[in-house]
Amino acid sequence: MRTDESAKLYEKARKLMPGGVSSPVRAIDPYPFYVQKASDSRIWDADGNLYIDYCMGYGPLILGHAHPAVYAAVAEQLKSGWDYGTPVKAEIDLAERIQADFPSMEMLRFVSTGTEATMSAIRAARGFTGKDTIVKVEGGYHGAHDAVLVKPGSAAISAASSLGVPAAAVKNTVQVPFNDVEALSGALEKNDAACLIIEPVMGNIGPVVPEEAYLSDVRKVTEENETLLIFDEVITGFRLCIGGAQCLYGVTPDLTTLGKIVGGGFPMGVFGGAKEIMECVAPTGGVFNAGTFSGHPVSLAAGLATLSVLNEEGYRRVNGLGDLLRRMLVDLLEELDVHISVQGIGTMFQVFFTEKLVRNYRDALTCNTDLYKKFSAYMRDEGIFLAPSQYETNFISLAHSNEDLEYTIRACANAFERLYNLEVDTPGY
Repeated sequence: MRTDESAKLYEKARKLMPGGVSSPVRAIDPYPFYVQKASDSRIWDADGNLYIDYCMGYGPLILGHAHPAVYAAVAEQLKSGWDYGTPVKAEIDLAERIQADFPSMEMLRFVSTGTEATMSAIRAARGFTGKDTIVKVEGGYHGAHDAVLVKPGSAAISAASSLGVPAAAVKNTVQVPFNDVEALSGALEKNDAACLIIEPVMGNIGPVVPEEAYLSDVRKVTEENETLLIFDEVITGFRLCIGGAQCLYGVTPDLTTLGKIVGGGFPMGVFGGAKEIMECVAPTGGVFNAGTFSGHPVSLAAGLATLSVLNEEGYRRVNGLGDLLRRMLVDLLEELDVHISVQGIGTMFQVFFTEKLVRNYRDALTCNTDLYKKFSAYMRDEGIFLAPSQYETNFISLAHSNEDLEYTIRACANAFERLYNLEVDTPGY
């Protein structure tokens, strides 16, 4: 593929922005490609190259790119203006829809990002309980605010994972491994914690699913220790099913954070939970939360339109595509005698360049990130856009087709041939 135009754009961008990007996850060696347009499951770059997209905006676009229902809703809202600084009826409409699908969210607050949602949920938990300590899972990502930017593995003395974060900001953050109830129980016995914040399915290190009964055991242990349970469903909310991971696994948290899909591809975050906790949030309580763009009319319109399209039949189809793609990948790897791990759930998937099952962050560290980097680059050469980092999740949308999957498997075969110097003959694909 020719990428001359993207290279020129990057040369300009890196003189204007750190690393030439607005988010570090978009940095691709030697330079990222610049998207010009997108539709359904496909994106086109500035050089005219076409890609089947499995990044999908890092999760929000479960309907695919430029879905006509979302486009129509946004266009209609724009006719009436797009920022008022006042409440709008769409807030009530979307809040009622979310509450119906997430009964644990008895009250909720709209914010602009997932980072704001998790930051505010933690603040609400601290305000409600009067406790300072929080517990998070190693490798779990809950946005870019200070309290959760902690180096994985820093259990005894928490250390910030970013420059500019004071030690005091993370001294009250304790970490435990995913899928380890005993470690959580021990941490909560030693620390009088306001909350545990956890991705019920980890997305930041690739999709790592909870083991059987893990989440229900987490709920039991947090209740025994009078610690609030926050489910960070910024990724999994409306992704795994209509009611998110808490519906799929039958576990009710005290607080929930949502984002990505709930905004239909526009900036949106939500936090909510039990009424007695949420009534601590201003203006009814003393936990401060505010934002100029919170409950933005355009984001609300896009979110309502997206959720109106989603239904059980659609989830069966799209989750079936996820199951099919993972099976096809496993079959291909067995045929090629390549020993790496394919993991995921529903529409979430990743190829881990390690032979072992990844069940937590420490397992993820065994992955060969250099091989994955080459693999994702080879896949771009084949016209497939995967998340460029080993420690991210790939997504399937309702716009993807069986033909997309078949082409993707052929592309994988070619990429693995280059990666491992194989002679590949895959007539079945």
